Amino acid sequence: MEVILLERVAKLGQMGETVKVRPGFARNYLLARGKALRATEANKKRFEDQRAQLEARNLERRTEAQAVAEKLDGQSFVLIRQSGETGVLYGSVSTRDLAEVLTQNGFTVGREQFSLNQPIKTLGLHNVPVVLHPEVEVTVTVNVARSPEEAERQARGESTTVRDELDLEELGLEVGAALAEAGPDAGER
Repeated sequence: MEVILLERVAKLGQMGETVKVRPGFARNYLLARGKALRATEANKKRFEDQRAQLEARNLERRTEAQAVAEKLDGQSFVLIRQSGETGVLYGSVSTRDLAEVLTQNGFTVGREQFSLNQPIKTLGLHNVPVVLHPEVEVTVTVNVARSPEEAERQARGESTTVRDELDLEELGLEVGAALAEAGPDAGER
């Protein structure tokens, strides 16, 4: 199905371009959200008549998004969650959680504006892209910690997870010492 894009769509095209997409994507996403029109002769004429208005509206939205982006870019937000000793969360941090935190801090961001490929499931600092407008994207840092004190330590760069990692040499020495203690007849039972 061919559609005329009414705004820039990532990985698809710019405003005014006629692109060929799958019918389901056109019906369920582009047409439903007002991002495109079916590429009929009547719609092409209508688009050309409204092109100046659409470009002005797009410019206004982009300007607003850039103003928010200047305030939001590089910001760090703390999320307190429960986790195991190894740093794996009991649950996960989703786009809904991120939207709530940004809203609590005075930013109006919808959960669909986060470009999170998969939920955050570990403690630590995570860079999360936020798409404020198809042409404006910023990155915020999300500090997922068990407590505010731990969040401060993570922000300074300290490791907060408990991991008992032994070098192979240390492990070999421990096994050798255990075998020496057991004596020569330990394996003949």
